[in-house]
Amino acid sequence: MTKMKIYTHEEVLDNLIGKKGTPARDAHDQRIQEFIIGEAIKSTRKEQHLTQAQLGELLGVNKSEVSRIEKGKNLTFATIVKVFKALGAKTASLDLGAGFGKVALW
Repeated sequence: MTKMKIYTHEEVLDNLIGKKGTPARDAHDQRIQEFIIGEAIKSTRKEQHLTQAQLGELLGVNKSEVSRIEKGKNLTFATIVKVFKALGAKTASLDLGAGFGKVALW
């Protein structure tokens, strides 16, 4: 009986996309982060029983722009702040890791 090698998620990414710090891996990791932020926005919008059109009105953009934001497209820091403020986030902080701690964004 032959043993089957089991790979970690990190090993699969290293082999298929590239190791951390390479341009391809950095781009992949950035797309994943943008997707996660978009999903968080969509989830929060739905929890508040808002349509994309209604959120768009709060933001001053059309429904199709909200759709792009929820897909992680056209995300800038300013857009993210604007969306979370429109959704009622009172505060936000950024964790800069060991030695730096958290920084309040607003």
